Amino acid sequence: MRLIPLIAALSLCAAPAFADDDDEPKFGMAGLLSATNSEDLPPILLSAGQPLADAPLRLKSGTYYEIEIEADGSQELALEGSGFFRAIWIDEIVIEGLEIRPLGLDSVEFDEAGTMEIGFVAIKPGRYELRVPQSRGDLQRLEITIE
Repeated sequence: MRLIPLIAALSLCAAPAFADDDDEPKFGMAGLLSATNSEDLPPILLSAGQPLADAPLRLKSGTYYEIEIEADGSQELALEGSGFFRAIWIDEIVIEGLEIRPLGLDSVEFDEAGTMEIGFVAIKPGRYELRVPQSRGDLQRLEITIE
């Protein structure tokens, strides 16, 4: 049968590439696993009457980001941005050591002071925003561009 040569060829293709005889792989991490493909973003501050951030965010599609959302407890505040949350892949949300891995997200809300960290990959290029619901001013809105 011809099946045995095919299996032998496939097993050779699946073997890792090794440098010399020391059984060490000669290739390193790539893509999302590489340290050069991740970035910490400046935090978002949820506080009554204060700006969410100092400047708009510019993200690169395919890059892994971590951002902290901090609420000072001055008021019960939420942050919505369904368009943005659908343009990213959320790896995890961490709240006081609890790790949450959601399939999707529409908004988050803080009833009291606290910090939330979101790890995500920017996917879909475009212009998005996060905003405090029912707010009218630019202070309570954060523009985000994914390139």
